[in-house]
Amino acid sequence: MSRKRVAVLISGRGSNMAALIEAAEDKKYPAEIVVVISNRPDAGGLLIAQAAGIAAEIVDHAKFGTERAGFERAVQEVLEKHRIDLVCLAGFMRLLTAGFLEKWHLRILNIHPALLPAFKGLDTHRRALEAHAKIHGASVHFVVPEMDSGPVIAQSAIAVRSTDSEATLARRVLEIEHRIYPAALKLVAEGRVRVENGRCLIDGVPVPDVTDVAPTDPA
Repeated sequence: MSRKRVAVLISGRGSNMAALIEAAEDKKYPAEIVVVISNRPDAGGLLIAQAAGIAAEIVDHAKFGTERAGFERAVQEVLEKHRIDLVCLAGFMRLLTAGFLEKWHLRILNIHPALLPAFKGLDTHRRALEAHAKIHGASVHFVVPEMDSGPVIAQSAIAVRSTDSEATLARRVLEIEHRIYPAALKLVAEGRVRVENGRCLIDGVPVPDVTDVAPTDPA
């Protein structure tokens, strides 16, 4: 089976992008990263992509003002040029419209630094600490028009420590992100994920609810 052609969309340093690139260096991995697209010309991840020999393209959202359709058309042109099968968002700080997502239904993945459906949106680590959450973690999900609401493909949890600050919690969750994003992309690229009634099934088995996820390290 041929490897799926993947585009990674970034806005910043691209650490999750780098994790995907590293995984895809293995020729047995079922996906290859063929292009990195940034909406910001100064995104550090562009240099990482170029150093890895991957095409790096800029679609500067600022040039389109508030005209989201024009920006998305430009992104779509890049995706078509590179014959992309799957899209991974990795710190991509732009909301995509329902029209764009419809073209890529169940073909766009995102990584979120929380155990969805908990703590959708920004500042997840601060909010988890303020809520005295016992566990925290990361989720990979398909992208739908409602922010951070798509079917969850993979999750992993850690125990929140009494000594955790926002910075230490973020650092430990980032380690999880770098592990589960390549794993989730592999499952999708292998065709092992399907969605029924808004929930992902892996090889026919439902992804566990967040409340069923056990922490991977002690408190």
